[in-house]
Amino acid sequence: MADNSGKTWWKEAVVYQIWPRSFNDSNGDGIGDIPGITERLPYLADLGINVIWLSPVFASPNDDMGYDISDYRAIMPEFGTMDDFDQMLETAHSLGIKILMDLVVNHSSDEHEWFKKARASRDNDYRDYYIWRDSSGVDEDGKPLPPNNWGSEFGGPAWEYDETTDQWYLHMFSRKQPDLNWENPKVRQEIFDLVTFWLDKGVDGFRLDAINIISKPEGLPDDPSVDPEKHSSSIPFVITNGTKVHEWMHELNMETFDKYDCMTVGEMSATGPEEAVQFSGFTTDELHMIFHFEHMGLDSDPDTGMGKWSRKPVQLTEMKEILNTWQTELDGKAWGSLYWNNHDQPRVVSRFGNDSPEYRELSGKMLATVLHGMQGTPYIYQGEEFGMTNVQFDSIEDYKDLDSINFYTDMVTEHDRMSSDEAMALIYAKGRDNARTPVQWSADAGAGFTSGTPWIGLNENYTEINAAEAVEREDSLWHYYRQLVALRRGELKDLLVYASFAPLDPEDSEMYAYERHGEGEKLLVVANFTDGVLTRSYEVLEGADAQVVLSNYADATEQSAEAELTLRPYEARIYRIAA
Repeated sequence: MADNSGKTWWKEAVVYQIWPRSFNDSNGDGIGDIPGITERLPYLADLGINVIWLSPVFASPNDDMGYDISDYRAIMPEFGTMDDFDQMLETAHSLGIKILMDLVVNHSSDEHEWFKKARASRDNDYRDYYIWRDSSGVDEDGKPLPPNNWGSEFGGPAWEYDETTDQWYLHMFSRKQPDLNWENPKVRQEIFDLVTFWLDKGVDGFRLDAINIISKPEGLPDDPSVDPEKHSSSIPFVITNGTKVHEWMHELNMETFDKYDCMTVGEMSATGPEEAVQFSGFTTDELHMIFHFEHMGLDSDPDTGMGKWSRKPVQLTEMKEILNTWQTELDGKAWGSLYWNNHDQPRVVSRFGNDSPEYRELSGKMLATVLHGMQGTPYIYQGEEFGMTNVQFDSIEDYKDLDSINFYTDMVTEHDRMSSDEAMALIYAKGRDNARTPVQWSADAGAGFTSGTPWIGLNENYTEINAAEAVEREDSLWHYYRQLVALRRGELKDLLVYASFAPLDPEDSEMYAYERHGEGEKLLVVANFTDGVLTRSYEVLEGADAQVVLSNYADATEQSAEAELTLRPYEARIYRIAA
């Protein structure tokens, strides 16, 4: 049994997520591609990151933007060729950057050869690669009814009827993403083989998409929570963390990951710290860390029954309770991941910060300080490092995200459950296209992303908010991220990566403060989450030999380390304190 309780490269990593379609277009077709990634690798090396999480680049019909894979051993032609991939991998490695692939094996595309063969008849070798069931009956018009009442993540039933074979197949996401049947040992072996293919090619690990829903409950019982009026999903209620998921994660690890010096992180909705320790505990032999979703629900109202498609004000005390609990419950038992953004979430400076011109960068720096000051492996999403914001397109016709389009169609077009303005307000706040507008590289036409017409509209603020401007300006958010990464990988590595976490003042609704306790010294992290001036006292500073090692206000290093601090709007500081 492995023991991952010591120091490892993946704990000390700073990861940068690339969503290829919107990262950088090298050939002017308006779609980001692999050669475009290679072009920008020096930029990432200069930022200081040393691992890239690469969202799917596999062959795909793009029903769900690459998370519907039709060939796990081929590259999507829009993104380039396998030679392009090999060149990117070689260049990244030459710059000291490792590559994590995005492993999507809860489901495949319905255009994968496995599924094409599976749906040809009930009696073939591939039928049991997927989950098929008979109708539960017929409706009053004589039409077949699905096997149970499960709702998919993207709205509507989680079952699709196949007339050819008179059965239904399960799809917890799009109807073009049939769920794989992990009960079948042949399916698991196929997955072991494709993972080994990429590890042998030289990739450095995997992010595992929706991996804790691979084990479906025996008998596929109805979901008592489903409300067809509320666009609700059955994933959190009947599928998450099924009875065989740990058995299969252990098997996957022992057959593949454990044989290589690689990094693994599992995407796991509806999973708390106790379950996370079972997945990523230092001696579990399953995964190195997981992505949890608890803080991603801070601005959703559970009383509506509509999941993310609801809104409520974010309470800092709730955020602290969630993040502090994860810090303390995993400490010494398992490793955690740290993130504010990814391809499925709104932009953090618009969501938990203040994206006004006055406070966008200050609040962005504050949020970065809070996250990167914690224990765990931090992840930066493309554009986060210079403060890209949410977008508001004029019409639903301008959006590309299947989830948003289905929500609008369900709520407005088909069932008149809310007005267009109400639906669009939720899409502006929660839609995945907020994260998927092209990276704003410069103020030039096409935002420096493309010389052609981008596949999705640009955020119109690209002329003011872009990487070129931020890199040029020494006090920018980009340079602040660069300082944070440098501290974490250099001078303060032992404290920022490995020191234990101690929360302070959990009931304070305006200030986030915590300590990190290392050998012979401590860190104090303080962050004002408001646009007002706050005064607070911290005992750890009283009479202490303390130094401000980083702050988002340039003159903070000149402030004396008094027990009572005055922090300006969105001010954040990291103090280094001798024992």
